[in-house]
Amino acid sequence: MSAVGTLLRSVARLVPLGLAIVLALSGCEKGMHDMYHQPRYDPLDASTFWSDGGAARKPVPGTEISARGGFAVSSSGRSGYELANRWDRDEYATTNPYPLSAALLARGRDRFQIYCTPCHGELGDGDGYIVRRGFPAPPSYHIQRLRQAPDSHFFDVITHGYGLMYSYADRVSPADRWAIIAYIRALQLSQHTPARLLSAADRARLDAHR
Repeated sequence: MSAVGTLLRSVARLVPLGLAIVLALSGCEKGMHDMYHQPRYDPLDASTFWSDGGAARKPVPGTEISARGGFAVSSSGRSGYELANRWDRDEYATTNPYPLSAALLARGRDRFQIYCTPCHGELGDGDGYIVRRGFPAPPSYHIQRLRQAPDSHFFDVITHGYGLMYSYADRVSPADRWAIIAYIRALQLSQHTPARLLSAADRARLDAHR
């Protein structure tokens, strides 16, 4: 068999493969164009689906539109400006901007138990279950330095991290950080309130747990 014949037979075998590749690439190109030109309505397009002949729909009654074209009211009923201002207030406050309430403490306790107890423990004494398994213990919230630390210190640590503790800024919102701080203050108070300042009922409950 001559070398030319061998070459022609090899080329003949490659022709179907080449055609298959060309067809596959053509299909990919068509698929890309289909993505670029999806069936949709452009602004002010007509539509036979709606009785008024237009594709665009009017917002439902009561919807407020901001001057920049976005929805000015969130699903919670608060305006975008209000939410933005509250976020700034929470982010840059130096003391807790939320009044102390049972609801705030309940929220703080919930967030604390999720994010803080693994290291800081239920009482904030640095005896979390991760610490019991060999992780370095964080300082207790009940030492004098942290009892006297301003609220902004705790907010800054939650936001930016400190030592081995990484930032929780992407996990805990500013409002929840302040709720956690309120709960930390409650934990500190719980361990340092003189018994003489308790009511008779509270003293009886304390004695029952001793």
